[in-house]
Amino acid sequence: MMSGGVFCARYSQTWGGDDTYGNATNFVYIAPMTYVYLLIAIASEVCATTFLKLSEGFTRPMPLIVTALGYGLAFYFLSLTLKTIPTGVAYAIWSGVGIVLIAAIAWLFQGQRLDAAAVIGIALIIAGIVVMTALSKAAAH
Repeated sequence: MMSGGVFCARYSQTWGGDDTYGNATNFVYIAPMTYVYLLIAIASEVCATTFLKLSEGFTRPMPLIVTALGYGLAFYFLSLTLKTIPTGVAYAIWSGVGIVLIAAIAWLFQGQRLDAAAVIGIALIIAGIVVMTALSKAAAH
């Protein structure tokens, strides 16, 4: 047994990348670095989106450079994540966590107001990510 990783049951790709769709008996080892890559992708996207606002319509060069580099890093590390984690699951985590973090940053540092409906919506996004990753069979396909 490999240490430090996660085994996912009912996953459609074997560790070597051999596609065997429909075979529910495969187990895949998901290396811990895959989740590190996903976290880097999320952090890069959140940074890029924050600086996108600060670029004031691409009129300020430094925030524009940070935005471009951030999105480039985000997509690069997301592509590394997609080698192991199913696309729908990785994208749900990436976009959902990104939405929550961007809303928090905008609220804390940019004066955005969050009413009760916005907070409930954010809670539903978090709940959706938890349900999809922990309970859904789609997370394993």
